[in-house]
Formats: sequence, structure tokens, C-alpha cells
Amino acid sequence: MQMFSFINIFRIVALLEGVSYILLLFIATPIKYIADNPEYVKLLGMPHGLLFMLYIILAFMLRKDMKWTNNEFGLILLAAIIPFGTFYVDKKFLKPQKNG
Repeated sequence: MQMFSFINIFRIVALLEGVSYILLLFIATPIKYIADNPEYVKLLGMPHGLLFMLYIILAFMLRKDMKWTNNEFGLILLAAIIPFGTFYVDKKFLKPQKNG
């Protein structure tokens, strides 16, 4: 298996997108509103946005090769806006399955 296959790149992007989303939602946003400090939202917002767009683009690129059904593909796209959703996608749809 190639080290830099689209599936591996997608797995890395999914992980980073998920982590950036959790940090944005559960750390940066509360700090912005509770401590009146928007710096962390400014710091994390742009990278998260880029990772989100990359996640969506890679999902579309991989859809045919991965043979995802419409429902699976919809769930994969929806996972990008649900906290911890990309971790579920990695475990359910991307991680190589071991037989036996």
C-alpha cells in the first residue's frame, strides 16, 4: 500500500479536521465568550476552515473508488459538522479492516 495514497491523506485530514473542530468548539469559543478573548478563535478558525474544505474535497475524490453508497457518503459529509464525527468516519469507513 502506498504511504501517500488519497485514503491515507484523507485519514490524516479527517483527524486534523476533527481535532481542530473540537478545539474550536470546546476551547476557543468558550474562551472567546467567557474570557472575552477572541484570539484562539482567530488562531484556529482559518486552519479549521481549510481542513474542512479539504475534507469535503477529498471525500468527493474518494467516493467512487471507495464505493460508498449515497447514505454512507451523506454520513461521511455530515460527520464534518458533528463533533467527533470524523473519528467515527475513520473507524467505520477508512481504517483497514482486519479479517479473522
